[in-house]
Amino acid sequence: MEKLQKKYGFWTATAMVVGIVIGSGVFFKADDVLSAAGGDLGTALIAWLIGGSIMVVTAYVFSKIATRIEKVNGLVDYFEEAYGEKAGYLVGWFMTFIYYPTLVAVLAWVSANYTVGLIGLKDGVWPISFVYMTGFFLLNYYSPVLAGMWQVSSTVIKLIPLGLVAVVGGIAGLSSGQTMQNFMQAAQAVSGSGGGLAVATLSTAFAYEGWIIATVINAELKDAKRTLPKALVVGTIAVMTIYMLYYMGISGVLTNDQVLVEGDAAPVRVIEMIFGSVGGTLLTVFVIISCLGTLNGLIMGSARGMFSIASRNMGPRADLFKQINPITNSTSHSAILGYFLSLFWLMVWYGNFHGWWGQFMDVSELPIAFLYVIYISIYIWVMKTFTDLSLFSRFVCPTLAACGSIYIIWGAIQKDMFIHFLILTLLIAGAGVALMNSSRR
Repeated sequence: MEKLQKKYGFWTATAMVVGIVIGSGVFFKADDVLSAAGGDLGTALIAWLIGGSIMVVTAYVFSKIATRIEKVNGLVDYFEEAYGEKAGYLVGWFMTFIYYPTLVAVLAWVSANYTVGLIGLKDGVWPISFVYMTGFFLLNYYSPVLAGMWQVSSTVIKLIPLGLVAVVGGIAGLSSGQTMQNFMQAAQAVSGSGGGLAVATLSTAFAYEGWIIATVINAELKDAKRTLPKALVVGTIAVMTIYMLYYMGISGVLTNDQVLVEGDAAPVRVIEMIFGSVGGTLLTVFVIISCLGTLNGLIMGSARGMFSIASRNMGPRADLFKQINPITNSTSHSAILGYFLSLFWLMVWYGNFHGWWGQFMDVSELPIAFLYVIYISIYIWVMKTFTDLSLFSRFVCPTLAACGSIYIIWGAIQKDMFIHFLILTLLIAGAGVALMNSSRR
């Protein structure tokens, strides 16, 4: 059987961490976090800080695991090592059928939203979502190396709009006193109770999510046991710092109420107010590239989802899904399945906006909360078995990370349709259990 080649280095791994995490969430969740915080800037910033701290501590714990285990698919390998083959299989099934494709669907939609805003189309969001999703799956299907190069270049490009908003908005806010005024006066345009700090932190979880996907390429990393841990820690710390500065930049130009009114367009509005409409247009282009970089990173994970299961000779048609294209060195059949699963979840996301479900099933956040349940099990395993680690690495960090996970899960329980999504997840997991050993019969 063909093997995946060692084709990626430290910068690609770090670019996956930064590039997947920094994408759409920081742009289209800024108003959601503020709204959940009851319009209070201080509470919103605390939510961003808590969410970022949870990410950094969690990545640090996983960096310790990554130095010991180097197989085919990061998180699946870790869970298998901790709790056995069947447990690892179920995590792989969840990642393949729920986690990756839900986030791919949402990212394709967000990218399309900004594109429609740029070119002025009224009804083009869903067709463009389909085009973006299809195009990047084809890129990963035919040229995974080129997809990796896009990941690095788009990561560099996406730092431009964040840097502009952070620096220009930050200086403007300090000069005009707008930042201080936002700290002193909460927004009035908040509907309902907002949700509180836990729900606000859950909203940041989407913006901070994605770093774990960098572990799926560990079998393709050069010197993975040194490269991946460094990429996880450096990448997550960089992301948290950038986000906090960016959010302060927005608050330096717009009032809290303006942030809520502008919604996803808040960063573009900041640049327009300072540099004019041309500056706002250029920023929108950068934002689209940023979102597409994240979409590509998620698809890199999704394209390898079923491969990680089949490489263990488990699940349906393992003989098919573990095949690697000898010409492109890509997980071709796994990528095709990932594509169709993403189309399914794009339909679910479409249904949210057309009243199909009665309420809003937020698949941009709920799958992430479920992933944190899996993380807690990993932390327990680290504390039990990693006896050679220091007290800080073995007990303090996993405990802090577990507390952060519980906090995010608590926020998810308060979301609309949480029970419905839980039932759907259990049904999909049940199908996975039924098909677990079908390739071995």
